Amino acid sequence: MSWRFITCAALFVTCLLTANTIATKLVTVGGAVLPAAIVIFPLSYVLGDVLTEVWGYAAARRVIWLGFACNALMVAAIWVGGELPPAPFWKGQGAYAEILGQAPRILVASFVAYLAGEFANAFVLAKLKIWTEGRWLWTRTIGSTVVAQALDTVIFVTLAFAGAVEPGVLARIVAAQWAFKVVYEAAATPLTYAACAWLKSRERVDTFDYDTDFNPLRLGG
Repeated sequence: MSWRFITCAALFVTCLLTANTIATKLVTVGGAVLPAAIVIFPLSYVLGDVLTEVWGYAAARRVIWLGFACNALMVAAIWVGGELPPAPFWKGQGAYAEILGQAPRILVASFVAYLAGEFANAFVLAKLKIWTEGRWLWTRTIGSTVVAQALDTVIFVTLAFAGAVEPGVLARIVAAQWAFKVVYEAAATPLTYAACAWLKSRERVDTFDYDTDFNPLRLGG
């Protein structure tokens, strides 16, 4: 793969890891309470769109699993770091655990939601590209986000907070996060258009997944 593909993959993984690191902070945007990760996590979907649009579903699938593996490694390293005894003079153990330590339920919810959302995003975009014969990129980027972000948000919020938050509040959290992510993607459409056009011209590739095996567990082509 070219350095351009590697750069896109690296940015995708960076967005994922950064989002999971800063997600513990809750912020208020327009009256809605959202995790701080909202400032960068939707960008991973923009990059996922670019990867699928230019290089195809199979390439995006490998990057999605790479992101999953990197996230698992980061979580493991943070956990080991937290379990190691702190130096007697270091007073930050509580802050370390509060900011970086995540409950197993939150981690499971995050992992499941990530895989479901990213694979749905890549699948819908690849299929829409075939159905539209490569026209109307905006229908693919926004359409795939509407579906994928709904899955991601519903799965994460439900697995993470069901039983701890009343159903009505849960529904409002899902709706607010989903709407923000979709608006974010729509606003980023000009950037997606420019990135895809530039990469296609430089890479001399514009992949259509006519014969692709869409099994998310397959790591080959």
